[in-house]
Order: sequence, then structure tokens, then C-alpha cells
Amino acid sequence: MSKKNLIVVGNGMVGHHFLEQFVVSDVATEYRILVFGEEKQLAYDRVHLSEYFAGSTHADLAMGTADWYASNGIDLHLNEQVTAIDRVRKIVTTPRGDYSYDELVLATGSYPFVPPIDGRDRNHCFVYRTLKDLDAIRASAQGGKTGVVVGGGLLGLEAANALKSLGLEAHVVEFAPRLMPVQLDAEGGALLRQKIEDLGVSVHTEKATTAIVEGEAARLRMTFSDDTHLETDLIVFSAGIRPQDTLARASGLEVGERGGIVVNNQCTTSDPHIHAIGECALWNQRIFGLVAPGYTMARTLAAALNKDSSAAFTGADMSTKLKLLGVDVGSIGDAHGQTPGARNIRFNDEQAGYYRRMVVSNDGKKLLGAILVGDNSKYDTLLQYALNGIDLPANPESLILPDSEGGAPALGPDALPEGATICSCHNVSKGDICSAIDAGCSDLGSVKGETRASTGCGGCTALLKTVVDSELAKRGVSVSKDLCEHFPYTRQELFHLVRVNGIRTFGTLISQHGKGHGCDICKPAVASILASCWNEHILATDHVPLQDTNDTFMANMQKNGTYSIVPRVPGGEITPDKLIALGEVAKEYDLYTKITGGQRVDLFGATLSELPEIWEKLIAAGFETGHAYGKALRTVKSCVGSTWCRYGVQDSVGMAIELENRYKGLRAPHKVKMAVSGCTRECAEAQSKDFGVIATDKGWNLYICGNGGMRPRHADLFATDLSDEELIRTIDRVVMFYVRTADRLQRTSVWMENLEGGIDYLKQVVLKDSLGICTELDQHMADIVSTYQCEWKTAVENPEQRKRFREFVNATEQKDPVQQWTEERGQRRPLADPA
Repeated sequence: MSKKNLIVVGNGMVGHHFLEQFVVSDVATEYRILVFGEEKQLAYDRVHLSEYFAGSTHADLAMGTADWYASNGIDLHLNEQVTAIDRVRKIVTTPRGDYSYDELVLATGSYPFVPPIDGRDRNHCFVYRTLKDLDAIRASAQGGKTGVVVGGGLLGLEAANALKSLGLEAHVVEFAPRLMPVQLDAEGGALLRQKIEDLGVSVHTEKATTAIVEGEAARLRMTFSDDTHLETDLIVFSAGIRPQDTLARASGLEVGERGGIVVNNQCTTSDPHIHAIGECALWNQRIFGLVAPGYTMARTLAAALNKDSSAAFTGADMSTKLKLLGVDVGSIGDAHGQTPGARNIRFNDEQAGYYRRMVVSNDGKKLLGAILVGDNSKYDTLLQYALNGIDLPANPESLILPDSEGGAPALGPDALPEGATICSCHNVSKGDICSAIDAGCSDLGSVKGETRASTGCGGCTALLKTVVDSELAKRGVSVSKDLCEHFPYTRQELFHLVRVNGIRTFGTLISQHGKGHGCDICKPAVASILASCWNEHILATDHVPLQDTNDTFMANMQKNGTYSIVPRVPGGEITPDKLIALGEVAKEYDLYTKITGGQRVDLFGATLSELPEIWEKLIAAGFETGHAYGKALRTVKSCVGSTWCRYGVQDSVGMAIELENRYKGLRAPHKVKMAVSGCTRECAEAQSKDFGVIATDKGWNLYICGNGGMRPRHADLFATDLSDEELIRTIDRVVMFYVRTADRLQRTSVWMENLEGGIDYLKQVVLKDSLGICTELDQHMADIVSTYQCEWKTAVENPEQRKRFREFVNATEQKDPVQQWTEERGQRRPLADPA
């Protein structure tokens, strides 16, 4: 029997999610699946679109791969737009031909609304929707100083952050009296405005743009209905969306009066063989502009096509939890209190900078909605009360009060019903999680893999972990936090034992607080703890057996058994004499040289026996170890700052050098990278580092806990307009608190994601000394700084330690006769396969 044709028009997030659901269904084998996308790229994550400006690529944002489509037998047509639907002949038309269908799915999404303003089509006017749009915005920003976003909603504020990250002076122009008028009330909007303006983004509300003309001091001038104007070099329109229903409208399908393809509860249109999902679909006179409802539609349609009579889309929760320009914003349910009889409870702490509003039923028993600005720590609890109809406590105001003023504890997992939605993106309930655990999932990772919970926007991660840990404990599964079988403690607990009891050797620690002889997990972890606490040399007698190869020989072992050497170049600043010295050493030992991403020079290909000789020459030239081999500070990257750059407002190089010289040698749970940018143009990419510093005209803004790598994370703004002294003191305290409390091999980004209370808790600890430990943290850092030693220099000058670098004890010739080389681009590199 020949297969039927299923055509999906649109390769966005919702269209891709439908395919994921459909290809694993029973009926999928009956269909040949064809997918058409207008863009050249595969479906990508538009929720995190702004990360494209922070260094993410399409590959980072992609929802799937070409191999996935091929392995599932999907005929993928990218860069091929469907231009017409013939419902009688059941054919879709593209510029490349006609394709027949038996079932047709429209997942065409939406398009940005651009207000009918004279001049809106001028050069340097953009929308914010696709990667192509972002490429155009980035190109335009290269020659500009100022950027304006028209629209103060969710996406508009994301776009403003993007312009700011491109080094532009950012403005937001909003027609309504406040920002995010759909989600926030007047008080919440006012606080959000204040916080965003404090971050350097100018906000203009109640502004109706009447025309865009050529500017005098900039490329463009926006004129407003109140006879004022604003000049800018580029404009981004982000004033809302409209459903992309052109195909449906032209083919005679029923559409709404204000747009949108009318669908029933099974996401089927007025034609029984054509279906619509996502932002193009109009259900019950509503368009859903969030990804989670689109995913629910996709799952509903996949089930309906599999003849599931119970499949029905019955609406979706539109609650949102966001971080806009580093500011927490949450909106739940009936946030504006439009339900008849609804009552309000508000808490507004102008000193702390957060606003909370609860909308409760007339009898005070049910939560109908909520607004949170400045602090989302109460969001998960409030959302569960609202979604699951849980009765409010006798004093409902306790749910939004601070803990110090009688605030209620977070809603425990046991209080949630089985049907409670934990992950709205993938519609995963508490019951689904319990079922996954009953089926054999025994940890958080396996539950994620089985249910896909927390793999969408990630907003449910903390709640998911709480539920998983609770359910595992109920089933008698021990949720162990032990470092390993030899120590019944976490890394944090071991750190305290070492610090409080003055323990300086692994032997003492394991004899007093552990068992056995240790392993590859606990030995390096304890070595790191001992180094962080006492700053003794890494090759001290008691430490040597604990180290891995790189730390043992203070160089990075490469795949051919040779080593690379990375001298420290603080802030990336280097004299000509030092450059010459590096060149001379590299030439003498025939080393491959490479400029690193952290503004240093990496020297590859040294044999073990050559390491002390090379170190001696580099030390004589004024170099120190760069700790590229250790879990320690790696680099502090910098731009040239105010010394040379016409945009620089502070001496970024000087600050980078000061920071690098201060924190060099500090051992941590994982490697640490820093950067200092001399202005908001961000040439040093500070917001992708563990600690990023950006100059302002008033001092320095500090960002923390970002990272690149396999899972990039944008750093969070921690403090603004700090003086030099305040900046260093703040970094000191955050670094030491991280060293003391992080898990084994835990990057600062993951540490922050797992830190109970998150960045707001950390601010209380570091900026307000809520735990009373800041003096101790300061002293600990002072001890580390005062006891710094160059590990290379100490090892080279110690005859006993130098003996460790002999490759052939009885041979005078210290060259490895097996190692073979080839030449490429004028430099020596290892032969790929000596055999």
C-alpha cells in the first residue's frame, strides 16, 4: 500500500515539536512526511534568540540536525516557501513545483507588526524575528552609536538588551503608559522602568511615533505626536506580532476578523484535512504568543492524527517567568484582577527593589493571578497555587512577604497533586515524573531524558529537582550527595572540615573523616581544597600523589604525549621584549605557537624533560606560570580601553592586569575566566565570563557566573557603578564564597543555577553581609594573595622536584625516539598516525 503524504508548512519551534511527536507515533509509518521552511536554516530556538549576539551560533540554537530529519525519513525543503494551497486538488505550490498532500499542517507562525509610520521602510529600520534580522542589526550597529526599539513588551526589552550588547546607547519607545502593559500593572511597570533605566537603557513611554526622517546628528530622526523627537542610528520594531495566515486566507480557509486561522479543539481548520498550530492558529478567538501553548497544540494534533478521541486543546496557561536585562519579571494568570470579585494583596519594597502582587478570589481561598518584579523567588510556589487550585493559607499575604517578615516557606512537592504541571513547555506533570521514576529513572538526568522536563525554556529546573529528590526519597532511593565512596561528605562539607580543623594533608583528612585510600574523584578534589585553603605549592610532598597529569607536571599533556606551555600575560598586555623572548624559546625548541582566545601565547610540543629548561628561560624573561593546567584563574581578557580607544571610558587594561595579578594562583573548584571591557561596546566579551567587568562613566558594572563552552550562559549583572576598591572587594567575596560552597568540578555558572535563592541570595551574602562572613572572606583572599608563588619558579629551583621531569633515567639523550612529526603551515605538529 502506498504511503499518504503529510506536509508541514513551517519549520519553526512548534512545527519541529510536532514532528518530534508525530514520528514516534503509531500512524507515522503510514505517511511520507514533507517539511517546507522559508529560512535557509533548520528550526532554531527563538526563545533564546538574543543569545546569538552573545556568541551563540545557529548550531547552538538549532532544535535538531539534518541527520535527525533524514533518519526519520523526513523530506526537508529549506529555503523553499509555499506560495499557494489548492484545497480541491490537495496540492501546495512552491517556486520549485507542486506537492500533493493527504494531510496538511500549517505551522507558519507569526510576523512582526510594524506600525504604519511614514518612513518605516528606510534603511537601518529592522524587525527582530530571525537570525537574518539579527545579522542585519549587527551589521548596522557597526557604524552607529544609538539604537531604538519601538515596543516595550517582552521581545522589545530583549531587543533593547541586544542593542546594548552591541555597544549601542539603547532606547525603548512604548506607546502605552508603562513597559510590558499586558503582563504588568502600573506599580510593576514603574519598578521595571526604574531598574532598566538604572542599567543604562532610556525608556520613553506614552510616545506615538508619527514619522521617521533623515536625522541631523544621527542617521534617523523619530518624530512623536507630542512634537518631541529622538535621533538614532537604527530602529528595531518590536511592537507585537500578527498571525501568518496569508496562505490560509488565500485558499478560503476560515480566518478570524483580526487574523488567525480558526481551529477547533483538535487544531483542525474549516477544512478537515488542513490543520494549524502555534501562533498562526486562532482558538476560541485567541492567539497564543508563547511557545508552550504552541507545543501543546503540536502534541494535540499529533494525537488527533493518531485517532486519539480524547485529544483536545482547551487553552493554555500564559504565565511567564523572565529575566529581562538581568531583571526578574513574573506574571501569572489573571495578573490584572479582571475576574469579578477579585481582590488584591500587594507588597512593594522600594528599598530592596521588588514588587509583588497577588490577585485572590472574593473568598480569599484561591490564587487567580500574580505579578512579580525584581525577584522571582516566589514564582514557582505562586504558579502551583494558581494552576492547581490549591487552597491558600489562612494568611495568604505570607506567600509574598519576605521571610524576615513572616513569609511562608516554598510550597513543598508533597503538596502538589499528581496532575500539577511541572514543565509547561513539554506538558510534564508531577504524575509523569513519578511514572518515570517508577519505570526505573533513578536521578535527575534520567528523568529529564525520559520526560524532557526542563529541556525547553529551563524555568522549571529548580522545581523539577525538588520533586525528583522528594519522590526518590519516598521510594527509599538515597539521594546521595557524598563526594565518593571514601568520603560521606559533599565537597562543601570537606572544605569546612579542612578549613576549620586546619587539616593540611590528604592522609590526615581521610584518616579522620573518611575511609580507604582514596580514588580519582576525591584525590584531585581534596588537592584543590587544600590548595584553596592553604595555598601551598602544588608539588609539595603530600600533594603530589593527589594530582592528575597536568597538575603533576604543571603543563597540559597533548594527544601525542608532549606538553604545551602557557605563560601568563596579564590583561593581554605584553612588551616587545617579551614577545621576542617567546619567539626565541619557541624557535629553539621547535614549538608550535598559537594565540589563545584569552590573549596569551600557547607553546606546543615540549617533551617532559624540556619543561624545566623552557621554564627557566621564560622565567628569566619575566614570565610566570599561566595556570592553564589547573583549576584556577586562567585569564583576564581586556580591550584597550580609554588608553587608546575613542569609545573607552575607563582603563580596562589597567584593571584587567590588577585583577589577574590579584587572583593568579587561586585554586578553585573549576577553572575561572574573567574579562574587562572599557565601555558597553563589550569588545572583551566580559558577559560570557565567570566574572565580567564593564566600564561605565561612573565606575564599573560587575557581571558574574557566565561561561562559554558546550552550554553557554550569559553572565548576570551583580552590581553597578562600583569604584575600583568596591569592585575588587566584591569580586574577592564572590570568588571566595564560590570556592567554599561549590561542588566538585562545578563551574560558576552551574553553581549559580543550583545556589538556593540564586543571585538575590548571593547579593545579600556579599553586598549586605547577611551571614556575617564577609570579614572572613576578605581575610582568606588576603592570605591567598600574600602567599602567591610562581609554581614554575619554585619547581625549577628545587633539585628534587626537577627530578620528576626525567623521561629516561639512564639516558643522556632526553628525546623520545618514538615520537614523529610533520610540518604544516610552516610549523611542526604531531604526525596523525606514526604507524
